[in-house]
Amino acid sequence: MRFINHGVCGARLILAAGGAAAAESSVTLYGVVDSNIQYLDNGGVHSYAEKSGGSTGSLFGLKGTEDLGGGLKAQFTVETGFNVNNGGLFADTSALFYRQAWVGLSHDQYGSLTMGRQYEPSFRVIYPSDPFRANEVLSPFSANVLAVDRNTLSTQYDSGRASNSIMYQSPDMKGLKLYGMYAFSATVSQPVPATTGNMLNVAATYSGYGFYAGLAYVNQHPGQVTIAGLPTSLSLLGTEHFIGALAYRIGIVNFQFNYSYNRPQDPAHGSLAAHLGTAHSLSIAELGATIQATPADTITIAGVQRSVRGAHDNTPSIELGVDHSISQRTSLYMRAGYMKNNGTATVSWPGVTVTAPGTKQILATVGMTHRF
Repeated sequence: MRFINHGVCGARLILAAGGAAAAESSVTLYGVVDSNIQYLDNGGVHSYAEKSGGSTGSLFGLKGTEDLGGGLKAQFTVETGFNVNNGGLFADTSALFYRQAWVGLSHDQYGSLTMGRQYEPSFRVIYPSDPFRANEVLSPFSANVLAVDRNTLSTQYDSGRASNSIMYQSPDMKGLKLYGMYAFSATVSQPVPATTGNMLNVAATYSGYGFYAGLAYVNQHPGQVTIAGLPTSLSLLGTEHFIGALAYRIGIVNFQFNYSYNRPQDPAHGSLAAHLGTAHSLSIAELGATIQATPADTITIAGVQRSVRGAHDNTPSIELGVDHSISQRTSLYMRAGYMKNNGTATVSWPGVTVTAPGTKQILATVGMTHRF
């Protein structure tokens, strides 16, 4: 085992057995360290804090491939997120590789088949259409997807990653890619104890000539969640997700749009979900743009509208971002955003607990990202 390269792509290890017929394997260590200072107006309550992962989540991982011959390769990725400000694990402190942990086979002609915890096809549809790249801390799109409010507690959201999953990805067919995933039931203890049912997730994307389009369908089977203050566990109802995304580049501007509609099953008569009214459908629409102002400067802007059907709860939001690269691996960034909750909506940026329903949220942050 020996180091042969250390640079932007990280450290690469080459593992080779003796003999001309031996297959070559490679393992790459990579990561991102991101920290920012944040100001937040949470319904009139002002605060300052140091946060991790504002532009890109702080993470490190290992990925590797082995050439099996005949165009077939074995590959794996294990990746964890962490809080750079205290050294702890990010989001789920009980999971070592919260972000990704999968292994599989790939072939240039036939595609890939992978198993483990991995990004869902629906996430791959949305990602190119969100100017803030579905960031788990400061993307207004992610804020609206992950929002928890009374009227949608039983409506499952599409988290972007799935455990216990198996996924097929087709090869690139002149810009067209097809994805199919089936995930088995999974149990988590954080952020709240919950068990999700099996899930089907299928998608198709096309990219070419400056144009991007994607469609996804997700069917989540029922599960359960434990919420403090409720007398018993609450049903997570079977939920369908219909997702579409578009992007088109004209010169230095990439225009982006996505829309998703989440439709839960009707709750059983007399159930806690029916009694509390926690099973409303909702939609999320995002329109934005990414502007490559100079080779070193990127401007991003997005407007998002979250609407809960039958409850008149809605949250319009807007966010502006500027990223400036000071080297190939290091950049500085700024974000400024505004959200206005109406009705009983309680949307804010991920990790923020809203002081009261119907309040406004204002955020400003400056930070630094370093990749290795």
